[in-house]
Amino acid sequence: MNAEIIAVGSELLLGQIVNTNARFLSQQLAGLGINVFYHTVVGDNPDRLKKALEIADVRSELIILTGGLGPTKDDLTKETIAGHLGKKLVMDENALNSIEEYFKRTNRIMTDNNRKQALILEGSHVLPNEHGMAPGMKANANGRVYILLPGPPKEMEPMFLKYGHSALLNELESEDKIISRVLRFFGIGESMLETEIEDLIDNQSNPTIAPLASDGEVTLRLTAKHSVVETALELLDSAEKAIQERVGQYFYGYDDTSLMEELTKVLKEKELTISAAESLTGGMFQQEFTSIPGAGSLLKGGVVCYTNEVKHEVLKVKKETIENDGVVSAQCAKELAENIAALTNADIGISFTGVAGPDELEGKPVGTVYIGIAIKGQPVRAEKLNLGGSRAANRVRTVKYGCHFLIEQLKKG
Repeated sequence: MNAEIIAVGSELLLGQIVNTNARFLSQQLAGLGINVFYHTVVGDNPDRLKKALEIADVRSELIILTGGLGPTKDDLTKETIAGHLGKKLVMDENALNSIEEYFKRTNRIMTDNNRKQALILEGSHVLPNEHGMAPGMKANANGRVYILLPGPPKEMEPMFLKYGHSALLNELESEDKIISRVLRFFGIGESMLETEIEDLIDNQSNPTIAPLASDGEVTLRLTAKHSVVETALELLDSAEKAIQERVGQYFYGYDDTSLMEELTKVLKEKELTISAAESLTGGMFQQEFTSIPGAGSLLKGGVVCYTNEVKHEVLKVKKETIENDGVVSAQCAKELAENIAALTNADIGISFTGVAGPDELEGKPVGTVYIGIAIKGQPVRAEKLNLGGSRAANRVRTVKYGCHFLIEQLKKG
């Protein structure tokens, strides 16, 4: 089955938002063994959407549309595809009841245009929206499969994972079971990782190996097909073993995990608490840490110490350290980490100080970062990074490196 993804929304063409839906869906479809050959973006214009559908009909067997299912006048995806397929739009009572209940629960007035969100293509298979209002749907017509999904990722992603995935499996004629496994790596670039396993990628057939880089990380998606699940798993194990033998030192986890999630697992296993002193990261480490369910009991506290005054008066960094070494230094990072642990009575203190950008600081170039780590019973250490990316990228990567260094040290201990 060959697929095409059509994203509907003028905001995408204007660059106001990024089309992350296409990336997510392409990854999911690859795991099902479905080829995605085209991504199309169309504004909120029924004529142009109709033309895009006519083109997609010629070259694709599966057409997935995202966006345009809302209550406003420019949300015309359902109306346009209904006309294209010669189908009526009918009211789905379950969806309507869910929308009405939402307005009652939130004590808001429901306007007539909200009823529009409960309209579906006649005869289609409804995909419930458990995180919003407009339901999705799957319709079969003209020998093709059409799937309509909402535009907001927070609605689209869980809808596809829970309902769209299984709906597509029913469409696939193959009796083969398709099983995917994602390997996650940190500390190695995409080009270097591909070089290390280039022959494995070149000779792939079953399972397939698909690299993907994201925010300083690299993932490999392994996908195996076989009529027997156990055999498919054996194929994945064999491919993973070959990969781990070459780049296993950079591997940190499977599937949808993250470095932060892996860090909280290690801390829970070892029953350790942590606190953070954050300068250039501005609280990002603590924000991400507390986003992990159950991590709150592990975090004692933290201080965002952007100014030298806070570094000295609150976190007791020595004046001579600031004057002689500077705040962008290994010594400052060590004192921040050690002192935040003492201040909050935590087992571990971690600190982040450096130059996020866009300008130099203390004569040091953008991307110069020091991460301090103080673990009870161990010598305090500081790790230096030379990142040199954008301000936002430097902050994200700094937090990830902090998790990486901590995991590495805790596992050794």
